[in-house]
Amino acid sequence: MLKGLGGLGDMAKMMKSAQELQTKMTEMQDDLHNVMVTGESGAGLVKATASAKGELKALDIDPSIFNSDDKEVVEDLILAAVKDAQAKATVKAQEEMARLTESMGLPKDVKLPF
Repeated sequence: MLKGLGGLGDMAKMMKSAQELQTKMTEMQDDLHNVMVTGESGAGLVKATASAKGELKALDIDPSIFNSDDKEVVEDLILAAVKDAQAKATVKAQEEMARLTESMGLPKDVKLPF
């Protein structure tokens, strides 16, 4: 298409690829709000569900752990479940980014945005 313009044809192709990548990254960021991960603690007694963006969406607590004498234990279990969900959200987001960059022909460990 831009054969007579030397390197400008490659530049145009590179710019188009960059625009496509930006569009796909924006779509992926939007999609991460809908991807859910669940973290748990206390052998599943406390479960926290978060979006892959790390936003806490739900908390499920088994009623058997409610005892006023164990308040600190319950608080620790809740905190551990939330942290587990957030860690899983980070991993999921990284997996989605790696999948996106590979689909664009980039190395999967490339760090975006630059």
